Amino acid sequence: MRIGLIAPPWTPIPPKLYGGIELVVDQLARGLQDAGHDVLLYATGDSTCPVPRDWILPEAEGMRIGMAVPEIRHVIHAYEALCECDVVHDHTVMGPFYAEHYPDLPVVTTIHGPFNEELTDLYRAIANRVPIVAISHAQRRAAPDVAVARVIHHGVDADQFPVGDGSGDAEGPYVLFLGRMNPEKGAHRAIAIARAAGIRVLMAAKMREPQEMQYFADQVEPLLGADAVYLGEVSHERKLELLAGASALVFPIRWNEPFGMVMIEAMACGTPVLAFPEGAAPEVVDDGKTGFLCDDEAAMVEAIGRLGDLKRSDCRLSVEGYFSTNRMVAEHIELFETLLH
Repeated sequence: MRIGLIAPPWTPIPPKLYGGIELVVDQLARGLQDAGHDVLLYATGDSTCPVPRDWILPEAEGMRIGMAVPEIRHVIHAYEALCECDVVHDHTVMGPFYAEHYPDLPVVTTIHGPFNEELTDLYRAIANRVPIVAISHAQRRAAPDVAVARVIHHGVDADQFPVGDGSGDAEGPYVLFLGRMNPEKGAHRAIAIARAAGIRVLMAAKMREPQEMQYFADQVEPLLGADAVYLGEVSHERKLELLAGASALVFPIRWNEPFGMVMIEAMACGTPVLAFPEGAAPEVVDDGKTGFLCDDEAAMVEAIGRLGDLKRSDCRLSVEGYFSTNRMVAEHIELFETLLH
């Protein structure tokens, strides 16, 4: 098949820093090409994914993330470039609406965000003509009236992740918080949990937007200390080092997380995950095997004391198995072939 992939224009593919969606697009592009398909990735000019690429925007528009003009321009040129493909897999928000200008071009879209009121209205409007891929059953349940073609969990290539022993760094063991700096992700809860358990917490988190900075100033910065350190937004390479060295990933979300790529990234490094049973976490974490699903913060403190009951090899095997790029790619190919035939 000739498969066109449209990435969002906000971050290069693969991401140099934070970027869960962009990591998924990178894995899909590589995996589809490895499976023998002709792939054309429409991204930004600073992308380095090793597949044929095209672009109109020379650099990612991270400073204008969410603005209409750069995304519309990106989408218009993307469909011009990919109109001869057998199928287009669109990861932007705007693209599926513009796709009506190409009625003979099969287009599939993945919803990467939560089905909140705004996005539910948008995707309900296109579901009858653009098949929608959901990334978890938890995400799909939030909008049962929106037609979803298939639920496909994310995957990563375990070979790209180092297996760590969780022994920590020069200053000793630690747990890791990794994500965005906002209340739903729960950096402040991670500090409270680690402090109560008597272990250091290192935090690597994206903090670029005003609301992220305000949350940090109000709820996180006052809690920092020698046992709770904010590292900033780290590179992909540094992220892997931190994950491999961590005793556990602390994932104290309090919202309907659509998936949570950091969980399978941690498990790929052999690092178990501590999460609340919200959003997609129960679909990702095998409770008692690849981590613990904890009812509240007290239970998560107690779970840190039971990390020795888990085998880091089980975490790695879960990614080499179900949460692999190969499985994710195979399910997308099945969907594309079904639509074409």
